[in-house]
Amino acid sequence: MLVAVLAIAGIVTASMQTLVIPLVPRLPTLLGASASDATWAVTATLLAAAVATPVVGRLGDMLGKRRLLLISLALLTVGSAVAGLSTDLTPMIVGRALQGLSAGVIPLGISIMRDELPPERLGAATATMSSSMGVGGAIGLPAAALIADHADWHVLFWISAGLGAIAAILVFALVPESGVRTGGRFDLIGAAGLSVVLVCLLLGISKGTDWGWSDGRTIGLLVAAVVVLPAWGRWELHTRQPLVDLRTSARRQVLLTNLASAMFGFAMFGMSLVLPQLLQLPTATGYGLGQTMLAVGLVLAPQGLVMMVVSRWSARISAAKGPKVTLMLGALVVAAGYGLSIVLMSAIWQLVVVSCVIGAGVGFAYGAMPSLVMAAVPVSETAAANSLNTLMRAIGTSVSSAVAGAVLAHMTLTLGGAAFPSQNGLRVVLSICAVAALAALSIAAFLPRRRGGSH
Repeated sequence: MLVAVLAIAGIVTASMQTLVIPLVPRLPTLLGASASDATWAVTATLLAAAVATPVVGRLGDMLGKRRLLLISLALLTVGSAVAGLSTDLTPMIVGRALQGLSAGVIPLGISIMRDELPPERLGAATATMSSSMGVGGAIGLPAAALIADHADWHVLFWISAGLGAIAAILVFALVPESGVRTGGRFDLIGAAGLSVVLVCLLLGISKGTDWGWSDGRTIGLLVAAVVVLPAWGRWELHTRQPLVDLRTSARRQVLLTNLASAMFGFAMFGMSLVLPQLLQLPTATGYGLGQTMLAVGLVLAPQGLVMMVVSRWSARISAAKGPKVTLMLGALVVAAGYGLSIVLMSAIWQLVVVSCVIGAGVGFAYGAMPSLVMAAVPVSETAAANSLNTLMRAIGTSVSSAVAGAVLAHMTLTLGGAAFPSQNGLRVVLSICAVAALAALSIAAFLPRRRGGSH
């Protein structure tokens, strides 16, 4: 029951990431804002999630993981309600930012499992919880598209508020509070420094394509991130109770797993960007399939089920061969999926196959990452370490979005006076993602050959 409740909470939280996607083209009209301003409804969630993930992880280790899990789900519920009441851009941004603050739910859930489950159950349970990140997104997209097409758009957020409340009630009733806590004083300076680095880095990357990479705002943000990062690192190395224990994070197994996670985050996003565009581009382009957003959701939904099934196999392979092997297998499958996607892009069934192959690889990898991280960190730092791993995936995703946006902005096809991403541009993005998956494979090959225990 513990695993089921935590997985439900993870799926509900992950679905918030895709909730607004069907609305993005209509947000300027719905909120009375310009197209560039309306994108803050997406950017606010990204930034809030990046800042919250390491902070919530550290607070979970200090004050209790269940307590922070309930606070995260409460923020999700309140944020959904604020967005559900919004009629213009400002409350929508506030609501979406509050939703983003719930991003720590999945790493907190994995950490609770480490504290509460016997070793023989931990591998399968953490693989299931980790895969909920992909499952929630895959299920949320078609559901959101269906609701957006047939009901008032506010209903999306009221449903998410209801699901968040249900998840919180289940956690409150059925999840015990762990007795594993570090206590101590929270590193406010470290949290502020990391927040500045992440906001500057991710805002510069996510807005670089819109503002221009030579724009003063873009350059200023990226320079600020580069300047503040070493100062933050120096503080973390010399404070008694750091937000992020850099010495632990520098251990070979933790460092390489986090680098591989960033590569996976980069690789995974290509599918989320290219496949929907292929499906929705006009058939007059010669390669677009002219489908609706609902069709996009239905094509991508099976990958969520594949991830959930594969996560169980991931745990078995990790138990038999070690999580290093599982992570390498996942990277290889993702690279193969992107290889297929370059040639299989002319029919809906082909894109279903491609998304399922890539989803299988992600399921293998996401199941292995928590085991690798938890095997190399003290029990008292589990939530913080898992949160940092989740953050690395998010950074990889943001960089992937920026790179893909730059490629597609420069490789276009003009049709009827409108510019569309060219087929070669889409193939270049898919190829880059295949290379990122192979980079993750190369990094994983240097991991220590060790069984991934949890204690």
